[in-house]
Amino acid sequence: MLLIVGTMRLPAENLDAARPAMRRMVEASRAEPGCLLYVYAEDLFDPGLIHVTEKWTDQAALDRHCTTAHLAEWRAAWPALGIGDRDLTLYDAATYRAI
Repeated sequence: MLLIVGTMRLPAENLDAARPAMRRMVEASRAEPGCLLYVYAEDLFDPGLIHVTEKWTDQAALDRHCTTAHLAEWRAAWPALGIGDRDLTLYDAATYRAI
């Protein structure tokens, strides 16, 4: 299993404009084979900071995700929305357990 965890930032005043594009991205990603979790969450105390959490079954599923039209459309929207500061880390969770 692969986990992607991190943040992205956009100007707080662009959040309302970004929500429809983020919703399309999340819903389309969640529908992909191999996607176990896909979440964007607004930080409660830092306006414009979005927490990103993704869980994928394997590298092949993540590789397919990286070639999807909805990801290309989402990335194309970044300049207009002011999304620029991204800090994402990929973890290979070969061994894991629920706690």
